[in-house]
Amino acid sequence: MRAMLFDFGGTLDYPRHWLDRFLTHYRAAGIVLSREELDPAFDSATRIAYRAGAAIRDYRLAPLVRYLVRLQLENLCRTESRYVRAALASVAPGDIEALADRISESFTRESICGLEQSRGILARLRARFKIGVVSNFYGNLDRVLAEAGLDESVDAIADSCRVGIFKPDPGIFEAALAGLNVAPHEAAMVGDSLGKDCLPAGRLGLTTVWLKHQESDATTPVAGKVDFTINALEELENLKWPA
Repeated sequence: MRAMLFDFGGTLDYPRHWLDRFLTHYRAAGIVLSREELDPAFDSATRIAYRAGAAIRDYRLAPLVRYLVRLQLENLCRTESRYVRAALASVAPGDIEALADRISESFTRESICGLEQSRGILARLRARFKIGVVSNFYGNLDRVLAEAGLDESVDAIADSCRVGIFKPDPGIFEAALAGLNVAPHEAAMVGDSLGKDCLPAGRLGLTTVWLKHQESDATTPVAGKVDFTINALEELENLKWPA
C-alpha cells in the first residue's frame, strides 16, 4: 500500500454527513426541522454552489458555509410546506441574516475542531503513504485545506468542480491516482459514503475503508462491499493493510 485517498465532507472535517450537521445547527438555533424537510434546501444550495464557479473559487471555509446556509434559508422561505413555514414563523424577515450567521458560525466552529484532529492524523499517515483528497466540492477545496493546515500532508486534490467529474464517477478517483502516480491496487479510499466513496473505488481495485457515522443504519449490509469499517480516522493507523 503506497497511497491513501480521503473524502472531505463527513470524513476529514467532521465524522457526520453535512446534511445531518446542518440539521443539528438549525435545531440549535431554534429552527426545528426534520431531515426530510431540510434535504431539498440542502440539495438545492449544493447544486447552485457547484455552478457558482469563479464567484466562490477563493472562499475559505467560513464564507463558503455562510453562502450555503444563505441559499438554504432562501429555499426554505419559499417552500410550500406548512411544517417548514411553521418552523420559520418565529423568525422576522429582518432576522434571517442573523439566523444565517448563527448557523454558519456554529457549523464552522465544529468543522475547525474536526479538521484540527485530522491534521495530526494525516501528518502521521503521510510518513507512510502518499495522501490524496477526493471530494464533490465547489472548486475551492485547495483553499479550505490550506486554511486548515492539511495541505502540508496532501499530495493531490481531486475537487469535482475543478476536474469536471463528480463521485461516484470513477474518473475522479482516477484523477487523484494520476496525481499521486500510483495504481489502484496500491491505494486505499477512505470515506463515509458507501455509494459515492467505497463502492466505486472498490470497483477500480482500491482497498476500501468505510467511516461509519453514528447515523448510519446498523442494518446496512457491508460484508463483501468494503475491506474495512472504522468508527474514527485514528483507527487507520493500526489497520493491517494488504501487501
